[in-house]
Amino acid sequence: MDFTNQLILLIGVLFLLSVLASTISTRLGLPLLLVFLALGMLAGEDGPGGIRFDDVQTTYMIGTGALVVILFNGGLCTEIGSFRVGLWPALWLATVGVVVTAGLTGLAAMWFLDLHWLEGMLVGAIVGSTDAAAVFSILHSHGLRLKQRVDATLQIESGANDPMAIFLTVTLVNLLAAGGTAPDWKAGIQFFQQMGIGAAVGLGGGWALVWLINRIALNASLYPLLAFSGGMLIFGTTAVAGGSGYLAVYFAGIVLGNRPLQNIDDIRRFHDGLAWLSQMSMFLILGLLITPHELLPSLAMLGLLIALTLMLIARPVAVAVCLLPFRFNWRERVFIGWVGLRGAVPIILALFPWLGGLEYYRLYFNVAFFIVLLSLVIQGWTVAPMARWLKLQVPPSASALARRMRLEVPERLDCELLSYRVTGDSPAMGRAWADVILPEGVHLAGLIRDGRVIGMDADLRLRDDDRVFLLGRSADLALLDPWFAASERLPEYLEPSRFFGEMTLDAGASMADIALLYGLKPDPEAAVGTLEDYLNRQFDNPVVGDRARLGQVEFVVREMRGRRIAKVGMRLNVKERPKSKNQQPHRP
Repeated sequence: MDFTNQLILLIGVLFLLSVLASTISTRLGLPLLLVFLALGMLAGEDGPGGIRFDDVQTTYMIGTGALVVILFNGGLCTEIGSFRVGLWPALWLATVGVVVTAGLTGLAAMWFLDLHWLEGMLVGAIVGSTDAAAVFSILHSHGLRLKQRVDATLQIESGANDPMAIFLTVTLVNLLAAGGTAPDWKAGIQFFQQMGIGAAVGLGGGWALVWLINRIALNASLYPLLAFSGGMLIFGTTAVAGGSGYLAVYFAGIVLGNRPLQNIDDIRRFHDGLAWLSQMSMFLILGLLITPHELLPSLAMLGLLIALTLMLIARPVAVAVCLLPFRFNWRERVFIGWVGLRGAVPIILALFPWLGGLEYYRLYFNVAFFIVLLSLVIQGWTVAPMARWLKLQVPPSASALARRMRLEVPERLDCELLSYRVTGDSPAMGRAWADVILPEGVHLAGLIRDGRVIGMDADLRLRDDDRVFLLGRSADLALLDPWFAASERLPEYLEPSRFFGEMTLDAGASMADIALLYGLKPDPEAAVGTLEDYLNRQFDNPVVGDRARLGQVEFVVREMRGRRIAKVGMRLNVKERPKSKNQQPHRP
């Protein structure tokens, strides 16, 4: 009884400290996962806590369950629209990229640790996948909004690359345990079997779960549990059938997150909190499992060399190879190459040799842990400054800054209630409500001033700190930016007038007319068609923030509606750069 009470007390203290530490992490720009890991190490046998923990099987079970929750939540938060610009680059990175990264890192491990080539490849496979959960927690804590092309590629890659790393690790562990010297052709068949079954069960199970949630009547608090149960069932079914359960649960989450679903906001909030709990649990127990004195000093220098090879050679080379068929500019390539942050998955994969009884199981685990630690410290602390330095931020839209609440209606229409705060520099500030032109289908739901709900009439003028509530479809609410885009304070370099330029043009405007009006002298091919046609010729899949220079004018994609460019900013008097034969459009 005393042990149980003490264990509950310890768990409560560790979780409380982890949650409170998030505030310090945000201020310092420190990866929160590193905080959880450090707390686990402090509670371990080399720290003040002095807890001796070496139960690998329990750690593996907790880690696997946590990864399922994290991937399912990642799918729920992935917008299907991001697949337009990020799917194929991300799939290349999640497959070929993992193999290239594992191969180059494995060669370094073989050389520095004096291992057999298969053992070196195992080290590379263990640390081959990225952990974008840590990346986005840092970016979002700094209020950064990346260009969609970069954001989508990193997000999709993070959910899709774990199965490849797991497959490589399991294959190599089984091969080494059996005394083999090289993989055979059966490994390739097994890979396609795992990916095929995982994708099929994930998509099919996701559709079935959507159908069930929308047709069964439950207490509102039970819908998140129903979704969670479905995700676990999909993972288990896929794994038992010989497929990749991790891929299946990620795909199922994508289906749920992008279909009309009752209580979807409750489901998302529940799984977001559950994902944080999973990350805390996983890193705390991994911190308990590690023995810091074994890392230093014998492994420090060798681990540093392998980690630097991974960060400075293997990941950038893999990104360069995989993004070669796609029109990413150098800034985007550098950032994606640097954001190869390692996290929970490599440490969980490092348990496989331990469970498989391989000779150097402790070495694999310590090396993986050391690489993850260095990655979180070096890369994790520099992700946000790197995004700013490479100019990959875009100003947030007003709808992104607004407080949103999806409404549950019987017809399951995609309706939301948005709350905007009017500030001194909002375009709507000081205007009579009759002058504020709302998109068709968007209606005023109410206005709060000085803590009171007040009635609206056409002559009422909006004041500073008014809170306006609007009701409409999600797609229409995004059109409110012209009135509320300045409702939050932004850094100077992200002010819309500075970022997008002094003027806003309709994408359907004729390029010939624009050239005549502003004295431009484009090539005959550039003058053909509309401004949207011109930009589509510059970029495969245009996104907000893409830039194309023409003489002393720079066009900046300002607004997208689906796949179409709607509005384009124009910056005047941009200093023209010397032209070269192979000059490409400039996209920061």
